[in-house]
Amino acid sequence: MARTSPALPRERLVPLIVATAMFMENLDSTVLATSLPAIAQDLGENPIHLKLAVTSYLLALAIFIPASGWVADRLGARLVFRAAIAVFAAGSIGCGFAHDMTGLIAGRVVQGIGGAMMVPVGRLVVLRSIDRSDLVNALAWLTLPGMLGPILGPPLGGFITAYFHWRWIFWVNIPIAVLGIVLVTLFIPDVRGDERTRFDALGFALVGPGLATFLTGATVAGLGLLPTAQVAVLIGVGAVLLAAYGVHALRTEAPIIDLRMFKLASMRASIAAAFPFRIAVGATPFLLPLMLQVAFGLNPFQSGLTTFMASIGALLMKACASPILRRWGFRRALTVNAVLAAVFIAVPGLFTPGWPWPVVMGLLLIGGFLRSLQFTALNAVAYAQVPDNRLSRATTLSAVVQELSGSVGVSVAALGLELMGRLDGTGPLEASHFPPVFAAMGCLAAATSVLLYTMLPNDLGQDLVRRRTGPRTPPAAEPSSQSASGSARNTLKSQP
Repeated sequence: MARTSPALPRERLVPLIVATAMFMENLDSTVLATSLPAIAQDLGENPIHLKLAVTSYLLALAIFIPASGWVADRLGARLVFRAAIAVFAAGSIGCGFAHDMTGLIAGRVVQGIGGAMMVPVGRLVVLRSIDRSDLVNALAWLTLPGMLGPILGPPLGGFITAYFHWRWIFWVNIPIAVLGIVLVTLFIPDVRGDERTRFDALGFALVGPGLATFLTGATVAGLGLLPTAQVAVLIGVGAVLLAAYGVHALRTEAPIIDLRMFKLASMRASIAAAFPFRIAVGATPFLLPLMLQVAFGLNPFQSGLTTFMASIGALLMKACASPILRRWGFRRALTVNAVLAAVFIAVPGLFTPGWPWPVVMGLLLIGGFLRSLQFTALNAVAYAQVPDNRLSRATTLSAVVQELSGSVGVSVAALGLELMGRLDGTGPLEASHFPPVFAAMGCLAAATSVLLYTMLPNDLGQDLVRRRTGPRTPPAAEPSSQSASGSARNTLKSQP
């Protein structure tokens, strides 16, 4: 039975523990991004080709996340969350012992299987354990330690790579994983869903291979790793399988990924409308370290000290999220901030080695602040209209699309760099290749914000930032399957 802590209220304690897993995942991804050029040199690979180490992880996430909600409802979130942390740690050990790109990719796939259950199930724990009026603050606490990963990742990864060996960047996950498992065992409630539905085996057989083949084709496109015909077949087969899943999902009562969730305006805003923005943001951690190290000549430690400023900005935003959203509302904040954030996504393309580094760091800090505000609002508003009995489906759909957008972002960015090298005939990465790609990412981020966010209801998400007027509900020591899902009650008067 999970214990309670008298020192911290539930809306802080549970998100902070769940955030241990997000800290480990974010630390791992940002450390890897900073160290990719050094890893590529050690393994004798092209730095752009080593994007497979990034996208293979995202691919595993996209394949296995669909089953996370169903598994958590059946086995209990605490057991699944704890096992997921252990699997992620095992994958980290495998990456640390890898001696070629195949071994590294295999370890990243194992990490992805753990991450597929770890992050969405952790988010589901928070959603089912926290009152709706506390949700924005709880999500801010959830992402606060998680943001320490991107803050510590670039300088830590750069320091380890420059002065020790890149293999140690994976082994630092092990003590964090051990701490997470202990905290989950002691304090996380074993929440389960009320409904018992059959596993959608046909849906999983369609969407898993569909995502795998489509993303594999998109990932290797333009790299010369496979013949063009094989790449086209992969993309085509993946598209057909995903289309077949779409037909299946609309005809099935309990599909593994519930596409009917898009009937909710809140889910459309957080997932469909934000997809281009997430693609652009997903490309940035791949592009910026490459530009600073390969094009500007910085070592990994110098690059990490520069790029971590974006995470400092994201951390500073956490205290401002609720007041901003309460003052301006979700619709206005999402619309205006998407455009501002898009500008700062494109700004690094203007950097040159002659720019004063305090200016560079200041711009990255502002960009990190704006992106984090957008994601906090998107992640909160996604569940504004979701009823209790569909929370696991909502977290599954949201997690799949988010990870899919990250994989697409890295692939699009790498393809853009390849294209620029072919257009100017230089081949290897040059500083001149990056500005057009950053500009394209900025345009993509702003593509849908004005058109789609302005169509949202004016009062969408108001209950998420409303000030509490009554006494706080005392936390339960061990929510039951019936009471644990009471966090979002009465938020949807008529389900679609």
